[in-house]
Amino acid sequence: MTGTEPDILIDKRDGLGLITLNRPKAINALNHEMALAMSRALREWAEDDEVRTVVVTGAGERGLCAGGDIVAIHHDAKAGGDAATSATAAFWRDEYILNALIGRYIKPYVVVMDGIVMGGGVGISGHGSHRIVTERSKIGMPEVGIGFIPDVGGTYLLARTPGEIGTHVALTTARMSAGDAIATGFADYYVPSENIPALLETLRSETAEIAIAKFATDAPESELLAEQDWIDACYSADSVEEIVARLQASDSPAAITAAAEILGKSPVALKVTLRSLRAARASSSLEAVLNEEYRVSVASLASHDLVEGIRAQVIDKDRNPQWSPATLADVTVARVDAYFAELGEYELGSTIPEGQQ
Repeated sequence: MTGTEPDILIDKRDGLGLITLNRPKAINALNHEMALAMSRALREWAEDDEVRTVVVTGAGERGLCAGGDIVAIHHDAKAGGDAATSATAAFWRDEYILNALIGRYIKPYVVVMDGIVMGGGVGISGHGSHRIVTERSKIGMPEVGIGFIPDVGGTYLLARTPGEIGTHVALTTARMSAGDAIATGFADYYVPSENIPALLETLRSETAEIAIAKFATDAPESELLAEQDWIDACYSADSVEEIVARLQASDSPAAITAAAEILGKSPVALKVTLRSLRAARASSSLEAVLNEEYRVSVASLASHDLVEGIRAQVIDKDRNPQWSPATLADVTVARVDAYFAELGEYELGSTIPEGQQ
């Protein structure tokens, strides 16, 4: 609960299972109880013949969901202790289980990705069956900017974008527009925000496909897709150092800018992210990717850079993180390897549900 309002509103009427993230002052940032409540509702509605379609929206005008509650994560990380048994690891476990549940959901899952959709917001939207963006949508995975690594199945989505666009988005923390999101596979339909209320009303009497077809229009052009030539040429390299070198040598001003953006991010997070993306591209399922992301996230919780990154960007807001190691050259293979170490009894252990293999 935040104030007198619950953090998430869950209702069932007119054939719809309605989920509204209800922390508008925090741009509906996701916390543990919200993730658990979503999972409970989705499991119940999967067996409920009265629910035809699930609809997920965010309260307020700013966005669907700005991500996880990183202030709480900062406090947990700063306190130290065993990362694998921490409150944050427990939150991530249930959040990733929710992401996998959404990815395999047996009923239409309509999510309105209006406004800001970042990090954990991508996790509850990007794996859905009917993903709607508007002219206000700003979608991204900004983790490396706080010393973290894309999670919530984000590396699965990023690794499946055309060419190397996902690598560019991950390493620069670029924001995707509605056109970008559809072109890269993060969204399916473009509906102007003024038509969202009418769409939600129509869903009460029509199937998801029919209702969305009444209001969806052609998406704006994707600027990222238009820049794919230099993105593919630069980001296909096998190391972050080589990617930066290619960007700096490019004839494209946008590539030069991208190189500078990358060099401002956590060096260790950048290298771990690149390895995560390459592994996700070769992975056979969302569940397998989530299992690896969980190992990486737990390792991040015990890292210097996650605490420092959140401090600089969110707590003190000096925008001057002191990364350690400070440069890409200082990040050893062994340090990167440590992020992928198995967790033994604390593994996520997500598997493809029986009958859906």
